[in-house]
Amino acid sequence: MEASAVELDLQRSVQAVLRELRAQAPARQSNQGMWRWSLHKKVERDPGKSPALVRILLRELEKAENEDVRRVIIPLLHTLMYVLTKATGIPEELYRRTYALCMRLLTLPAPYCTIALDCAIRLKMETAVPGTLYQRLVIAEQNLRSELYPYQERVLLFVDPELVSPSVCSALLLEIEAAQIQQTPEACMRHVVSHTLQAALGEACRADVLQRKLQTSPRDALERYFHAVVAAVEQMASEPCPSREGHLERLEEIYYSLLGPTEAARGRCEGDCPADRPPSIPLPSPHITFHLWTDEEQLWKELVLFLRPRSLLRLSADLEALDLQGLLPDRELARESVLSTDSGIERDLPLGTDELPMHGSPEMERAGLQRKGGIKKRVWPPDILMPGSWDGSPGLHRRTGRPSGDGELLPGVSRLHTARVLVLGDDRMLGRLARGYHSLRKRETQTFCLTPRLSLQLYYIPVLTPETLASSKHLELGELAAFLGRADPWYESTINTLCPAIHKLAEMPPSLDTSRNVDPFILDVITYYVRMGTQPIYFPIYTVKVFFSDLSQGSAEDIFLTELKVKVQDSKFPKDVSSPRRRGAGESPGAELSLGYQKALLSHRTREATISLRATALVLKALPARDTADHMCLNVSVTEVVKSSNLAGRSFSTVTNTFRAASIQIQSQDHRLLTLVLDKDNRRTFRDVVRFEVAPCPEPCSGAPKSRALWLSSHQQQEMESTKAKPKPLLMPINTFSGIVQ
Repeated sequence: MEASAVELDLQRSVQAVLRELRAQAPARQSNQGMWRWSLHKKVERDPGKSPALVRILLRELEKAENEDVRRVIIPLLHTLMYVLTKATGIPEELYRRTYALCMRLLTLPAPYCTIALDCAIRLKMETAVPGTLYQRLVIAEQNLRSELYPYQERVLLFVDPELVSPSVCSALLLEIEAAQIQQTPEACMRHVVSHTLQAALGEACRADVLQRKLQTSPRDALERYFHAVVAAVEQMASEPCPSREGHLERLEEIYYSLLGPTEAARGRCEGDCPADRPPSIPLPSPHITFHLWTDEEQLWKELVLFLRPRSLLRLSADLEALDLQGLLPDRELARESVLSTDSGIERDLPLGTDELPMHGSPEMERAGLQRKGGIKKRVWPPDILMPGSWDGSPGLHRRTGRPSGDGELLPGVSRLHTARVLVLGDDRMLGRLARGYHSLRKRETQTFCLTPRLSLQLYYIPVLTPETLASSKHLELGELAAFLGRADPWYESTINTLCPAIHKLAEMPPSLDTSRNVDPFILDVITYYVRMGTQPIYFPIYTVKVFFSDLSQGSAEDIFLTELKVKVQDSKFPKDVSSPRRRGAGESPGAELSLGYQKALLSHRTREATISLRATALVLKALPARDTADHMCLNVSVTEVVKSSNLAGRSFSTVTNTFRAASIQIQSQDHRLLTLVLDKDNRRTFRDVVRFEVAPCPEPCSGAPKSRALWLSSHQQQEMESTKAKPKPLLMPINTFSGIVQ
C-alpha cells in the first residue's frame, strides 16, 4: 500500500473516532467504541504505519488547540501516547513537536494541564532514553524480576456471580487465559530486549534476525541479555545529564554479542535499505487475575496475597495469621509498650542496683542507650522490607517508575506494588465495592500493613444483564456509569459502550484452540483502560444508622454509595395506649415523617432545617441526575401526600419534592414502619425501621481510645470537643481517562 493510501486510511479512522466524540448524544450502535481499537490494531499489525499515525494525531491535536475544541484534546493525547509507547522508529522531530504541544497545553485548566504534564514528562524520558516506557511497562505488568526496577503491578478483576451471568464470567475467563498462555516470562523478556534495541539503534538493527536469534537463545542467555538491557536503560535514565553516545555504545555491545560481529556488521551495511515491513513487537496485556466476589473481606485478602513474597506464600482459610508472618501491624512495628514496675522510690530498688558499672564498660554503654520502663522505638525488622527498595525521589509510577505520587509513607518502605482493582457489574456491585473499600480502610487503621507498600487503583466497567439493557431499568442500575460518561467523554465512548460486546462474546462458542493468534477486543479495551485511566473521580460514601421498632434489637450501621430508598410498610409497630389518635389519620396513605437535615450550601455553612410531612416514599441519591457540578451532597426526593377536599369528598394526590442535604435524620411519627434498601440491592434491606440517620462516612481513624483531659471541667471538655475539626469524609476514587471535564 502506497504512503498516501496508508495515510488516507488512517485519517479516515481518526476522523471516525472524532465524530463519535463530537456527537453530544450518540446513538448506541453495534460498532460504537471499536474505532479506537481498530486504529491501534492497524499499527500493531504493521508497525511501519506508526510514524504516519503519529503525524495525523499530532496534526489533529494542533488543530484542536488552535480552534479551542477541548473535547477531543484528552482522547487524542491518550491515543498518541499509547502509539508512542509501543512504536519504534519515530523521528525525533515528532517527539519534539509533541513535547512542545504538551508544554503549550499547560496553560489550560485542569484536567488538561494535568494530563499534558504527565505526557510531557514521559516524552522527555522517552526522548532521552528510547524504549524506556515500553520496558518499564512490561517489567511492572508481567512481574519480571529486576533489581534496578523492582516495581510490580497486577490487575484484579472482580465479578459478582449473582449479578453477572455464568456465561459472561466463563467467556471473560477464557479470553484472559488464552491471552496469558502466550505471555510467558521468556516471551516478555524477548519483547523487551528486541524493542529496546530497535528503539535505540533504529535502522542499524536487523529486527528480523534479532528476533530469530532471541527465539533460539536458551533461558540463561536470554535472562543475561534482558538484565543487561535493563541495566543500560535504567543507568542512563538515572543520570542527571545522560550521554546518548555512551548509551548507544552500551546497547551496541549487547547487540554485537547477541548476533555476532558478522551479522551485526552486515546489518549496519544494509541499514540504508531497511525491510519493507519490520516485524511487529506486541505489547503484552497485563497480568490479570479473575475473582468471584464473595464477601467484603475478599478485597483485603487478595491484596495481602499479592503483596506477600512468593517464597512465604501459604494459602490458608484464615488470612488473619498473615499479619504475624511478615506483615506486622503498625502497633507492633512503630513502637513497643513496656510495663514499668519501678515505683520511683529509692528504697524499693533491688539490692545491688546502687552499684554503677565502671565507666567505659559495655554495660555502661548499653545503659546509656536504653530507656527504662517506657515506650521505646523499635527497629523495622528486615523481613518486612520489600526487596530492592529504591530510595529515590518520589514521583509518579506510570511516568518515571517511582511509586504513585506517595513516595515513602514509612522510612525504608517503598510502594513497589500497584494493585489495579477492576470491578464489573452495575450499581449494586459498586455498593459492595464501597463496603469492601471501607472495611479495608478501617482495617488499615489497626494493622497498617498494606498502605505503606501498596498503591491501590480502582476501575469500573458497567455490565448489565440483557434483560436490564432492553428495559428502562438500565437507567436505574447504571447511574454511576452514566455519571462517569457525562464527566469524561472518552470514558463514555470507550467503556460505556463495552457492555453489548461483552454479551456478544458470551454468546459465541468457546474456542479451545489457543495456538492461533486472535484479537481479543474485550481484553484489549480493559488493558487500555487500566493503563491510560489515571485520573480518579472521588465519590463520597455515606453512613446510615438504623433504629428498629424492637428496642431489644439495638441499632445497626451500614454504608451506601449511590442510593438509599425508603418505603412505607403496611404494618405498624405497637403504639402506646395513652397516645391520642387523630381523626382520619388511618385513612391517609403513607406515613407522617419528621425530617431534620443540614442544607447543602455552596458556602458550606451549617444551616439546619426541620419539616414534617406525610409521604409514601423517599429516595436519597448521592449522584446528580444530569450535571456533574456538585456530587458531594445528597439529592433527596420525597413523594409527599397532598390532601384535598371537594364536592365528591376527600381525595389524596402525590407530588415529588426535591432538595439537597449534607446530612439528614428521618423518623416515623404515626407508628408506621419503614423499609430501607441500600444501593438498589435487595440483599441489603432493613425492615421495621422507625428512625434512621444519614451522614457522610468519616475517614476511619484508629480505634485506640483517646485520653481525656481529666483536669478540665465537663463544660470545658465539651467546648474543646466542639471546637475540634470535623472529620474528613471518606471518598472512594474510581479511575477515568480525564477526571471531571467541565
